Amino acid sequence: MDDRYGSDVLAEGWRDRGTVRASDVQAQKDLVVEVAGDGYCGAITRVGAGVVELEDWKGRRRSFPLGGGFLLEGRPVRLVAPKAAPQGARRTASGSFAVADERARVALPSRILVEGRHDAELVEKVWGADLRVEGVVVEYLQGVDLLDEVLAEAPPSPTRRYGVLVDHLVPGSKESRLVEQTMRGPHGKHLKIVGHPFIDVWQCVTPAAMGIRAWPRIPRGTDWKTGVCRAFGWPAEDQADIARAWQRILARVTTFRDLEPALLGRVEELIDFVTEPAS
Repeated sequence: MDDRYGSDVLAEGWRDRGTVRASDVQAQKDLVVEVAGDGYCGAITRVGAGVVELEDWKGRRRSFPLGGGFLLEGRPVRLVAPKAAPQGARRTASGSFAVADERARVALPSRILVEGRHDAELVEKVWGADLRVEGVVVEYLQGVDLLDEVLAEAPPSPTRRYGVLVDHLVPGSKESRLVEQTMRGPHGKHLKIVGHPFIDVWQCVTPAAMGIRAWPRIPRGTDWKTGVCRAFGWPAEDQADIARAWQRILARVTTFRDLEPALLGRVEELIDFVTEPAS
C-alpha cells in the first residue's frame, strides 16, 4: 500500500506530490497565453503595475493580475514582469545577429520576387534588416502567372539572379506546372524557385501566434481570404477589409518563431542564392 507521507510523517510538500508546478515566464509582448480559469486566450499587449493585458484573435482586450493562473502551450505558468534587456549582441527578427552601425548597402542587381504585397510585407518584417545589410531588394509580381513576363523584360544572368517565392507550391497544383515550365525555359539556369505548401501566405503565420488552435477550413468555391475573415468575425465586404485583416495578422508577427518552418527555410534559401558571389 502506497504511503503518501513517505517515511517522514512530518515531511513538507506531501500535498503537492504528483502535481505540475507552474514555472515563471516573463510576460513579453506578443506572447500568447491562456487563462486557466475561463479559457480566454490572447497575446500580451501591455504589462504594467502588476497587470498584464491580453488581446484575443477578435481584437478584444482584457486585463489580469500578473502571477499564476495562466497556461503556455498547455502547461501552467506564472507570468512575471519582464526583465530589462541585457546589453550585448542584439538579434534581428530573423534570429541573426544585428550588425552594429547598420547601413543599407547599394542594392544588388539580383532580386527576390514574391507573389503579392502581403508576401513582401511579411518578408520585410522578419528579414528586412538582413536584406538591407546584404543589399537585396524584394519585389512582388501580383501573381506567379506574370513571372515569365518579368523575366522577358529583365532577363536574369550570372550576375543578376532571381530567387522566387511561390504560394501553394505542391505537386499537381497550377503553381507547380507554371514553375516547371519556367524552369525548363531559357532563364532557368539563373533562377531559384521555391515555395510553401499553404494556400496563402496568411497561413505561414503560426496558429500559436494568432492565438488559435488552427486556421479555419474554408469550403471550396469560397474566396479563401474572405472565408477566413468571416470565420474570425471580421468584415470582408471589400478589398479594404481584406487589407485591414492582413494588418491584424501581420501585427502578430514579431520574430521568425511566429512563422511556419515551411516558409522560414525557403526564404533563407533564396537569400543565400541571390547573395552568393557570381562564379
